Amino acid sequence: MKSLRRGDTVALVACSGPVDADALRSGAATLRSWGLRVRLGATVLGRHPHLDYLAATDSDRARDFERAWLDPDVNAVIAARGGYGAHRMIDLVDWDALRRAEPTVFAGASDATALHAAIATHVGTPTILASMPATAYFDPVAADHLRGALFDPHGTRRLPSAAAETLRPGVAEGRLAGGNLTVLAASVGSAEYRPAVGAVVVLEDIGEEPYRIDRMLTQLLRAGWFDGVAGLAIGSWTDCGGDSDAVRQVLRDRLLPLGVPTVWRLDIGHHPGALAVPLGVRAELDAGTGTLTVTPHT
Repeated sequence: MKSLRRGDTVALVACSGPVDADALRSGAATLRSWGLRVRLGATVLGRHPHLDYLAATDSDRARDFERAWLDPDVNAVIAARGGYGAHRMIDLVDWDALRRAEPTVFAGASDATALHAAIATHVGTPTILASMPATAYFDPVAADHLRGALFDPHGTRRLPSAAAETLRPGVAEGRLAGGNLTVLAASVGSAEYRPAVGAVVVLEDIGEEPYRIDRMLTQLLRAGWFDGVAGLAIGSWTDCGGDSDAVRQVLRDRLLPLGVPTVWRLDIGHHPGALAVPLGVRAELDAGTGTLTVTPHT
């Protein structure tokens, strides 16, 4: 993953749901304060003609994403926000062209998990799971984490979380994979479905009842997605059932039988101050201390 420098250009694109203009303006201003040039995708403030939960049509969103990636002047492509819709545009992207192009940095979270998986499968480059500029969670702390991941992607980074809780102690090493649980479960059976063999898996979600979390974990377990996983770095579960202990019990019941180091309540997910985690690079998870250490040079 290449490092960004002052003066580089980043493109903000809408891959999923509609983007709020005021939130976009604020997020873009933060990126510019780092010395970056910000280019807005043509449909970043677009609306689908019939489906109000989508930002523009699938083909327009795919074309915006593709053009930004292939533009030699663009050093990073950043999803403005999540929502729903990234899965709908994946098959409309010319992945062969992206693979032949100069490697580009991609950052995003939530529904952008679908694009993280697609880039890993079709292009083979690392990506960054991080708070997105046009969201309520892009506070100064989360923004600073993204800045560090963009400007210094090659150094060892220790990512502690004060609220982390050990579910199964131990140390695990492997490439980082995962993202949003709902989107990962929805990918089963697709071309981008890749079991997390040897990986340290990151999981998080928002607005899901415990029984639905159970259902999605069970789906991934039955599909073999967790087979051979090295460790579990579980993040936040914002507004999931209103009872964090209920979510904790589901996670323990479904995931502890895997017998790997497991920690939850890491600062990853839908909340202010979220960490920026590079996917596809090596990391060490110390479940006993609740620390994730990114070691991309190994």
